[in-house]
Amino acid sequence: MIGLLCFVVAVLASPFKSKIRLEAENAALRHQLVVLRRKLKGRARLTNNDRWFFVQLYRWFPSILPALMIIRPDTLVRWHRAGFRRYWRWRSRSPGGRPPIEAELRALIPQMSRENLVWGAPRIHGELLKLGFEPAQSSVAKYMVKHRGPPSQGWRTFLRNHASDIAAMDLFVVPTIGFRMLYGFVIVRLDRRDLVWINVTTHPTAEWVARQITEAFPWDMAPRYL
Repeated sequence: MIGLLCFVVAVLASPFKSKIRLEAENAALRHQLVVLRRKLKGRARLTNNDRWFFVQLYRWFPSILPALMIIRPDTLVRWHRAGFRRYWRWRSRSPGGRPPIEAELRALIPQMSRENLVWGAPRIHGELLKLGFEPAQSSVAKYMVKHRGPPSQGWRTFLRNHASDIAAMDLFVVPTIGFRMLYGFVIVRLDRRDLVWINVTTHPTAEWVARQITEAFPWDMAPRYL
């Protein structure tokens, strides 16, 4: 009885529907009949083409939802949303990263890194550009050999090994009580922290500094490193 009433209501409302809307509902009903004819063991099985047909029809004519009998309207809406997400995931896919570098270059970068322990990625990258290769500096850093320890002795080791041959000098400013500026110059031996030389001037020049160094280390007393 309820189905007959629904049919009567649909017949009475059909003159007020547009022709293209009726055609869409008829297409949905006909395709449902096609699906029911090929059902197996009492269950209708929809293929991807069937889903695409209903989703596309719903996209153009959302009013077909009441005409769907073999699938629930919320299922169709879920298919539509899933297709929408896949479409935009495909549109937003990455075009791809950097092109892979040649095998020859992948072997050359570690070789240069092993043979030149103090060279970093910028230096190796510059040398490769001179040879005609054009990799990114980040790619060079990626294929470099990772050394476990420092490539050479550290500053502390250097001081310990050569402290007796090192002297340090500094030029600093001293304000006076009369608002004048004096420039102090000192030289210190690092091995025993000995104050080798100290002097003060109001007008320091390169010639004056060179003369102080010469006077601080006469004859063969000059340090190897300053």
